[in-house]
Amino acid sequence: MLRSRTTDGEDGHLMVLTIGYVVIALLLATVVAAASAIYIEHKKLLSMADGASVAAADSYALGHVDTGTETPSAVLNSERVRGVTESYLSHNGAHSRFDQLAVARGTGSPDSTTAEVVLSAVAHPPVVSFLLPDGVPIEARSTARSRLTR
Repeated sequence: MLRSRTTDGEDGHLMVLTIGYVVIALLLATVVAAASAIYIEHKKLLSMADGASVAAADSYALGHVDTGTETPSAVLNSERVRGVTESYLSHNGAHSRFDQLAVARGTGSPDSTTAEVVLSAVAHPPVVSFLLPDGVPIEARSTARSRLTR
């Protein structure tokens, strides 16, 4: 009678090792998918912030018009930047695309020449959403400036 080369105590250990590696690979794939989803959501929010900052920068008023020696300049005001940002978001349907989208603190014109837009939202990763029921807060910041030239 031929005997197998394995001893009775080692039967099935390869199956446990294989199952362990499969579980680790699935967990790794889940983490990569969740991180990628959050990254993509952040890039979408950044794109929305870029558009809003350009729209806000285009809402300037002319400055230095009264004197003939100085060239006109674009002057921004923080309230107008915030208002144009809200209008841009509502016209583009951004509130339906992002969860808890808000114009964050810091949106305005700190130096009256630059439009700074800060948007915040919450991203929900696909597979691990039961671990993070509130989602992951994300924030995007964009600046734009209008320059008058001849």
